[in-house]
Amino acid sequence: MNFILHISKIITAAGIAGGVALAFVNVVARYAFESSISWASELTIYLFLWSTFFGAVYCFKKDAHIAVDVILIKTPLKVRKILMLLSLVVALIFVSAISYYGYEYVLLYIDLGEVSVDLDIPLWIPYVVVPVSFAFSAIILTQKVVELLKTPSDKIEIKSEVDELMQEMEVEAMIKEINKKTGGML
Repeated sequence: MNFILHISKIITAAGIAGGVALAFVNVVARYAFESSISWASELTIYLFLWSTFFGAVYCFKKDAHIAVDVILIKTPLKVRKILMLLSLVVALIFVSAISYYGYEYVLLYIDLGEVSVDLDIPLWIPYVVVPVSFAFSAIILTQKVVELLKTPSDKIEIKSEVDELMQEMEVEAMIKEINKKTGGML
């Protein structure tokens, strides 16, 4: 599991950094030297695409995807666990289907032998991000289902965005109070 998270973080960071750097170099080349790198735009798109898909994998692990938890907060603990399991299973089915059909799509592009316009690489290479990233997501969701099944209903924690913001504000207020009392010596 750590391998998947590590790979996802590396691809996400490298994709964003590479895409921004390449776009910057291309803009400078275009405006300063009146010449652009012909393949930069296409590669930038692929880099951002890969970083987005692998960033989503990381978000599954960290529970950073958008979630509406109003109903969960108001339900009894046992019902909450059932609803959370249902949500995870639906998400697991969805990402598994996308991974499978993404794999089929990649096989089609391998058979067709299509190549990209500017980079002149086989199109299956940039498109392989779909089955791989969604398969990684399926693995993470499977682990979350198993963890949730093992967790007793009364031990399940739901942290809403409001709770996290309040906790941050309390910590910041505490730090300010400590600095005020100690004269900033800490």
